[in-house]
Amino acid sequence: MPRQNGFALHMSVSPEHVREMRARVFKTVASFGASEAVADDARLVASELVANVVRLCGPWAPVVVLVAVADEQVLVQVHDPAPSVMPGRETAPPDNARSETGRGLWILDVLAPGWTVDPTPVGKRITCTLPREALAAV
Repeated sequence: MPRQNGFALHMSVSPEHVREMRARVFKTVASFGASEAVADDARLVASELVANVVRLCGPWAPVVVLVAVADEQVLVQVHDPAPSVMPGRETAPPDNARSETGRGLWILDVLAPGWTVDPTPVGKRITCTLPREALAAV
């Protein structure tokens, strides 16, 4: 569903839908004048959040991906149906060769510091706010 400054996408998680979602995130963020680096960061954040849904809820889980572009920031939200399963950090650092999961949260910390998780009536919502230009130069 298009919105004035982005979109809300209701989907079941599948490889094809994830590819389409990634393309839409990049195209939408770039179409509002953000740099390709910021559009790529938004795509990566959305991908990591949806990958967590697959890991926690399984394939074909229903999700809503919302992207909104403002003057100073890009908002990426993912709603999933698992209210009791909250993101958890591995104790190992992200460069630990034996860790199989947990790197996505480190990515969120770098690209969208201060990301939040909120319960909703139908699950939970993870909200990430990316600076519109600041990280493109990093």
